[in-house]
Amino acid sequence: MTHDNNGAALHTALPVAHIAFDDFRALGRDAVIRADVPVVIDRLPQRRAFDRDLVLDRLGDAPVTLFSEPSSRTNTRRWETSRILLREFFERYGDGTDARAWHRIVSNIMNLPDAVRAIIGFDPEELFGPRSLRNAANLWISHRSVFTQSHFDELENFNIQLAGRKRFILMPPGFRDYYPRSLLRGFGDKSQAFDFTDVDPHRFPRLTARLPQRRDILLEPGQMLYLPLGWWHQAESVDELNINMNFWMWDRKILRRPYVLGSALYTAAYRKLKGVYNYQPEAAGSTR
Repeated sequence: MTHDNNGAALHTALPVAHIAFDDFRALGRDAVIRADVPVVIDRLPQRRAFDRDLVLDRLGDAPVTLFSEPSSRTNTRRWETSRILLREFFERYGDGTDARAWHRIVSNIMNLPDAVRAIIGFDPEELFGPRSLRNAANLWISHRSVFTQSHFDELENFNIQLAGRKRFILMPPGFRDYYPRSLLRGFGDKSQAFDFTDVDPHRFPRLTARLPQRRDILLEPGQMLYLPLGWWHQAESVDELNINMNFWMWDRKILRRPYVLGSALYTAAYRKLKGVYNYQPEAAGSTR
């Protein structure tokens, strides 16, 4: 039995299947996507031990996007973004001890295939096929307690943990039961219940009824989480330094989930209109 942030008992989370990297490669990416359930892939190949210096060596002077937001799991304000060098992130926020705000960086480096291979330790084409099938290869770096509120993605998500551990809470697809925020208050891909470990049963009774379907995963370095599109989830960095890379891919499955497709179209238009960060690939040549 797990407990929420106030110590109240929660339903025991459902288990998540684990498969070895070789079995995943034998099954193939498409078979895993068609199954449409989260799975953890273990024992990913690595050519060398991963550390922060590997990222700095490859991308230290590359521009990245910094997300900053109040350090609150129930924050209602939009995050702020700015552009800095990756090296600057470690210089400014290396110890992660800013009590007033959370900071994390992201950079879509799919146009830098040599850097991608060096950082994850293998060729992503072994798992995902040609680069034309992938929408993004996002490098994320954050510190302990940085929290991503409940939401869903319109893309298939393969998340590789490189350093530190990250906790994911996952919930099956759905829309009305998750009390989506209005378009004016954060898009339909976000829930009014910011934290699935602390759900008010009186305010969110339909969501409370679905909590027995939750999955609770602590992703370790050397593991990869497959997260299907339309599955609700939240994430929290557990250790002092957290580094992961996720690969996003479009899939026709989105046509069977109109709420996901509608949110994707609205979000794309909103980001373009407002000039909000849109996860586009960095230009080739922004690394050594």
